[in-house]
Amino acid sequence: MLTKPDFLEKKIILIFSKDGDKISFKNDNIVVRGNDSKIKFQLSCYSLFAIYIIGGFELTSGIIEKSKKFGFSILLFTYSFKLYASINFKLEGNTLLRKKQYCTTNSLYIAKKIIINKIENQRDILYKLRDKTVYDGIINLDTQIQKLNLDDTLTNYQIMGIEGISAKVYFNRLYKDFNWKGREPRVKRDKINALLDIGYTVLFNYIDGLLNIYGFDEYKGNLHQEFFNRKSLVCDLVEPFRPIVDYKIKKMFSLKQIEHYSFDEKNYQYIIDWKDASEFSTEILLEINLYKDKIFDYILKYYRWVMKDDICNEFPKFAI
Repeated sequence: MLTKPDFLEKKIILIFSKDGDKISFKNDNIVVRGNDSKIKFQLSCYSLFAIYIIGGFELTSGIIEKSKKFGFSILLFTYSFKLYASINFKLEGNTLLRKKQYCTTNSLYIAKKIIINKIENQRDILYKLRDKTVYDGIINLDTQIQKLNLDDTLTNYQIMGIEGISAKVYFNRLYKDFNWKGREPRVKRDKINALLDIGYTVLFNYIDGLLNIYGFDEYKGNLHQEFFNRKSLVCDLVEPFRPIVDYKIKKMFSLKQIEHYSFDEKNYQYIIDWKDASEFSTEILLEINLYKDKIFDYILKYYRWVMKDDICNEFPKFAI
């Protein structure tokens, strides 16, 4: 099982096929060359956590063999950052963990704790703005947290309802200076929604990769119920970390870093140019990596909590 010191040395690399990048291996190192055959990047396979490949790409049996040998994942995305295939490295055969997942009676408790943590981080992001005009939102979010803490009879749908109310309060204040009209996943009706979709996708697969090293069944959730082919557990555990992406995008707009990005508007959707998507996704990964040790600790503590399956034990918490 991957230890924290080992994980902190691990890297994620992004490869955009339109750049003509090629992957090869030399002496247990991964080598990325451009279409001019010059080396763009080289890294020991022992230090590799995942390869994100954006656009069409031919995978050889040698690459797949190396991923299994050195324990890194390969994820294939479209240019719009939709995952269409993956070769995930995961711990196989942790049947005790999966039995704990399937048999737990604490799903509602877990769901509530996850959403409380998320709203606390949303509130703390609003505090960071140091803007008196958002203080009403901070008070509102504190009220939603109190509702979750004091009511032990809440159903899953009621918990998600409180999460939805909190999200509206939070986003309306976080992006109030940018003509924000509301969060609409996958609709991309404005630039912020388009960037949030990409940022959340990067974050989702980051958390997915960590869950795989313990052998979780990512399809068995608590807050998010099981649907065919949906990784409900990843949907659950990504929630407390979403404000990392939210705040990064807020800062990038405030610093006018987004102004040079090119967007096309097609069918009322904003689509970012693939080169700018490369730069943006790199920025998001760098931001996530600022919390790398905290994220690892959270997933490790969650694993230990599930194995004990006892609400008397302290549930993990991530503070942004």
